[in-house]
Amino acid sequence: MATPKKGRSASAQSKPGRSLALILIAIAALTGGMFASGHTTPRLGIDLAGGTSITLRAVPEAGNEAAINKTNMDTAVSIMERRVNGLGVSESEVQTQGRDNIVVNIPKGTNSEQARKQVGTTAKLYFRPVIATEVSGGGGAASPSPSPTGSPSDQPSGKATDKPEATDKGSASPSASPSTQGRAVTDALKADATPSASASDKEKASPSPSATGGTAGDDASKLQEQYAKLDCTNEKTRSTVGDGVKASAPTLACGQNSQGQWQKYILGPAEVDGTDVDKAQAVLNTQTGAGWTVTMDFTDGGAKKFADVTGKLAQNQSPQNQFAIVLDGDVVSDPYVRQALTGGNAEISGNFTQQSAQDLSNMLSYGALPLTFKVDSMTTVTAALGGDQLNAGLIAGAIGLALVVIYLLAYYRGLSFIAILSLLVSAALTYTLMALLGPTIGFALNLPAVCGAIVAIGITADSFIVYFERVRDEIREGRSLRPAVERAWPRARRTILVSDFVSFLAAAVLFIVTVGKVQGFAFTLGLTTLLDVVVVFLFTKPLLTLMARRPFFANGHKWSGLDPKSLGAQPPLRRTRRPAVPVDPKEA
Repeated sequence: MATPKKGRSASAQSKPGRSLALILIAIAALTGGMFASGHTTPRLGIDLAGGTSITLRAVPEAGNEAAINKTNMDTAVSIMERRVNGLGVSESEVQTQGRDNIVVNIPKGTNSEQARKQVGTTAKLYFRPVIATEVSGGGGAASPSPSPTGSPSDQPSGKATDKPEATDKGSASPSASPSTQGRAVTDALKADATPSASASDKEKASPSPSATGGTAGDDASKLQEQYAKLDCTNEKTRSTVGDGVKASAPTLACGQNSQGQWQKYILGPAEVDGTDVDKAQAVLNTQTGAGWTVTMDFTDGGAKKFADVTGKLAQNQSPQNQFAIVLDGDVVSDPYVRQALTGGNAEISGNFTQQSAQDLSNMLSYGALPLTFKVDSMTTVTAALGGDQLNAGLIAGAIGLALVVIYLLAYYRGLSFIAILSLLVSAALTYTLMALLGPTIGFALNLPAVCGAIVAIGITADSFIVYFERVRDEIREGRSLRPAVERAWPRARRTILVSDFVSFLAAAVLFIVTVGKVQGFAFTLGLTTLLDVVVVFLFTKPLLTLMARRPFFANGHKWSGLDPKSLGAQPPLRRTRRPAVPVDPKEA
């Protein structure tokens, strides 16, 4: 049994080049991927690049703690991404942290207060009747026509303004009372804005603000003026449309159709709230051939309100037979109705794709979630301060690395060559991975992450020292270098794995239980700990095996760090035969 073991050991010693080739190929592949992707530098976090970081905590309504779950949190993230993108912000980050936190990182150049306002409140979803709509960009008077959605016989689409249709399985039940939305726009607005005599007297005593900041009597004309001037193609304009407007007041809104054109709307007061939707989901309707549709189930109160408003809208002509689904001031869909939908459920059909149907159902579902978000922290960092922090971090890292190198040179001499090369390989792997993880998973290098990389220098150096000391212990016992390298490896390997496992476990626990920037430290520490294992196994050990064959190391040169005399090595152990001791016959 001894012979096969020696053969396997010799085979392992004779092919260390395979491990070295493998890790060098990995470095080359990662470097090539980094340059091919165009991301040659790690993505910097808010604290280094400058910007605003907001940490939000989800708070459920009383008795509904189960609402905080992965599905709802992911939906909230998608809604907040829409809000941030509405500000015209590029490279923003919105991601969940832990069970009930969302972290929003917005790069420099964005007003932090506006950003907080956009992401720090619950999504507001309303169903509002459409009074007027037209393609935006050229202005125009408020008018029920031309409508970009055409007549009800037009082919519907799943986009915001391509006229999807809302239906249910119940029978038509038209309402007998006329709707102000069925009149011409001007008449409808003036009718809403003209108070009765008693109401006028009441207004004199206590004027009520309108959607545009004036009194109710001025509401119609001001809203028409704003509608005529509204340009939804302007991002800044879109982000402020509807600000401060109550659900009970008419408002302006923007939406985008399937041709990529922006529509502008005059919308009536909200008739149905998003919380009236009990459930919404995307369904593939194969029975009727309608394709992907979005179904909505309403609460008891919502069903009655929805039946009332659809009964009124069904009597009107296009576009005033439509209701707009408005999320945070943006029209996400504007289906028309032909009859009152009284069954407590509705189906929005059109040329939906699976993705567009799921997006709409998510928005409808999120509007019904009993979730609000409270701002736990908001940090604003200037670009100059971020640059100073990065420079300070790099200087600290350079000082730490220099001290490690000096120690290695002074104590291990020739062995320090192997340690320094291993550190360079570890640094190359860390840098390329960080550069690639930015566009891949959104990893951003922040100041705590830089601290994690600095700490990793000590962890990596510790692994080399453990192995070197094991080799030197074997030499002290009288073994030559090549067998000492192999005999020391199993014991050093166990120690290194245990040490790195403890470090990785600490990083994993820290990553799970913390929120925000501290996770950057934990992530970097965990990543570099894993890379330490890779480097030691695939680079340091094979390289030392190769170097042990060189006379400089094998003969124990005094500058190699493996000189037997300086290490106090014992002479080689040899067995000697003791001379026989004569036995006295008397004693026998």
